[in-house]
Amino acid sequence: MTEQNFKNHARILPIYHYVALLAISFPLVVTIINFIKAVIDESGRVQAAAMLSLTVAVLLALWFARSFALKAQDRAIRSEVNLRHFIATGKPLDSRLRMGQIIGLRFAGDDEFVSLAQKAADENMGQKKIKMQIKNWKADYHRV
Repeated sequence: MTEQNFKNHARILPIYHYVALLAISFPLVVTIINFIKAVIDESGRVQAAAMLSLTVAVLLALWFARSFALKAQDRAIRSEVNLRHFIATGKPLDSRLRMGQIIGLRFAGDDEFVSLAQKAADENMGQKKIKMQIKNWKADYHRV
């Protein structure tokens, strides 16, 4: 596994991000066209509406499955980073830090973590800027 850093830390799951998106896009387009034709022809509207609603339901299921997993991961990251900060300083994280900032801080090595957390809170730094400031990257190979 290559060493993780700012340039290569983003994780794309091709089966999910590309294949699943294409797999649901095609039936969505077809069912929308079919529904429009059924409305114009005044025939088969119920079946077309049922297929369209089923396709939209699958799309929503894919969307929410991913968003729920990311929310759970965000909660774990918040706890992990807060614990790291508490161990290092004896105090919880600054309450001014937003979730995006906390996610950026998780990659900071222990030697720069506390000072970067303080700087991020004081200067209201964005997630990308925080990640770019990290000199000793703490890799995370387990995220989804």
